[in-house]
Amino acid sequence: MQLEFHQVDAFTTRPFSGNPAMVYRLDSWLDAALMQQIAAEHNLAETAFVVKEGAAWHIRWFTPSAEVPLCGHATLASAHVLFELYGEPGDVLDFTCLSGALRVSRLDGKLVLDFPVRRAQPCELRAEVEQALGLPVQHVLALHEGPGIQELLAIVASEAAVRDCRPDLAAVARLPGLGLLISAPGEQHDFVSRYFAPAIGINEDPVTGSTHCILTPYWAQQLGKQALSAFQCSARGGELHCELAGERVKIAGQALLIASGRLLLSAT
Repeated sequence: MQLEFHQVDAFTTRPFSGNPAMVYRLDSWLDAALMQQIAAEHNLAETAFVVKEGAAWHIRWFTPSAEVPLCGHATLASAHVLFELYGEPGDVLDFTCLSGALRVSRLDGKLVLDFPVRRAQPCELRAEVEQALGLPVQHVLALHEGPGIQELLAIVASEAAVRDCRPDLAAVARLPGLGLLISAPGEQHDFVSRYFAPAIGINEDPVTGSTHCILTPYWAQQLGKQALSAFQCSARGGELHCELAGERVKIAGQALLIASGRLLLSAT
């Protein structure tokens, strides 16, 4: 069996920046264990698999070690592949996933993600988060989805604090949830962030669309504005244009195809 794959750098227009994702367009689903093995083989932050089901595309995302309920950059990458390589007609793609309905639109040379708002609430983990990050924290919030904490958000004083942070990744991995998000007001953008998720095999994610579903409502309230410019200041870096629209977050960015190939699987 041979499967086509496509590697896309998301939230950028330059090679070797933004966040890379691998995309597979399948005719039917593979076994979940096999998809996890494929994601581990590529060893990127996310590998996306899409299958057409009715009028929408069902999308699933895998890190090298786990399936996750929502991923922005790999959705952007998947839409880019479907539009540009497979010739999907129109300017709108509908997706279904573990987190519900998603939509990606083409608008003014960008792809616009339409994702659900994810609201984080204050929590009592400040001491643990400060120890993991190695710096003072102003506020800690937690996103609760399902039975427990899904993500943690730490607000710090400045963009410099975000950029200079050198977390204890082992301590981050012991915190509840998938990962730890750190954010502050930006110098040239409304806000900046970084995201660490060693517990699911991602020490630091270069550019994370899904976390901006948490960041956008938070900073919209703090700054009193609905449209926000954001920068994820990882080593690769990426720029996002975010808008709070009721209970939805719209995240616009661009993407660039980097590589295509075939995965060769034996019949056994």
